[in-house]
Amino acid sequence: MRSIKQIKNLKSKKVLVRVDFNVPMKNGRILDDFRIRKALPTIKFLQKKGAKLILITHLGKNGSESLKPIIKRFFKISKSLKSQVSFLGNIRKFNGEMKNDLNFSKKLSKLGDIYVNDAFSVSHRAHASIVGLPKYLPSYAGFQFEEEIKNLSKATKNIKHPFLFIAGGVKFSTKIPLIRKYLKLADYVFIGGSLLNNFLKAKGYEIGQSLIDDGDYGIKKIIENRKIILPEDVIVKSGNKFINKKANKVKKNEIILDIGNETVKNLTKLIKKSKLILWNGPLGKYEDGAGKATRKILKIVSESKAESIIGGGDIVYLISMMKLENKFTFISTGGGATLDFLANGTLPGIKALK
Repeated sequence: MRSIKQIKNLKSKKVLVRVDFNVPMKNGRILDDFRIRKALPTIKFLQKKGAKLILITHLGKNGSESLKPIIKRFFKISKSLKSQVSFLGNIRKFNGEMKNDLNFSKKLSKLGDIYVNDAFSVSHRAHASIVGLPKYLPSYAGFQFEEEIKNLSKATKNIKHPFLFIAGGVKFSTKIPLIRKYLKLADYVFIGGSLLNNFLKAKGYEIGQSLIDDGDYGIKKIIENRKIILPEDVIVKSGNKFINKKANKVKKNEIILDIGNETVKNLTKLIKKSKLILWNGPLGKYEDGAGKATRKILKIVSESKAESIIGGGDIVYLISMMKLENKFTFISTGGGATLDFLANGTLPGIKALK
């Protein structure tokens, strides 16, 4: 891939910059602007070289969301950029975007002279603004895009040991390829979040009313692997109470919401002896008031001497809330893109820039 540093002359050039400002929002209010801030170095670099920028982003799934709150926040945190930066509008409102329509890509390309991808977090999508535009314009990778590849590659090549992989979150089907991969590459694979429920069920434990994925992923064979570490205790919701109990003592009317206190202590010991930690997804259902263990472990990882690579939108939101953004080696802006890159070593958006 070519870096934006390799562009020879940017003066008065129109640059289409694909960013991902699809940030968490509630009732029209931005909860976390981490992704917006991470795109600023690329945008400021291009602006200082005299380029006129057109930012391309999506918000929401179908393009119906207005970019107004995003634009307002962007110009609030980058006041000096107003005269040279404009927004295209929600790219997903155009039918050709998600269909990767080449005619749409060609039409879009006529708006600029150069294309820059700084949206790693959406580069697992074969959409027009990701893989179509590079067919028609000289194309380059932005700084955040390069940082993602450089840092995530530390968890796939020349790995430091002991290496701890912490898998949390919900989407079992997207995490299972990573779990399989890191059973080969890592020294320890800790399972938390809703992923845990499938593993406990495979062990024959009662999981009550807990969230579970119905797919058959050959978990019984995976849990035989000595590298797999499952929590000894969990936090369950029983009626209106939160109770800490052994993982094999859950009742039929209870819901597993978090890992337990004893497990936090044992995971802390592993963190302290690890040289590399890769973590994707929260350990508990924090939106239901069960984020205590995730916060504790985030603090412990942030204070450890290990190289730490953290990914997944939910966990990044918690890091921002805790003001720990500068305490880890690297925080990925990606969710699905991070998972796909770690599993496969590339993405459609990376291939399109080569």
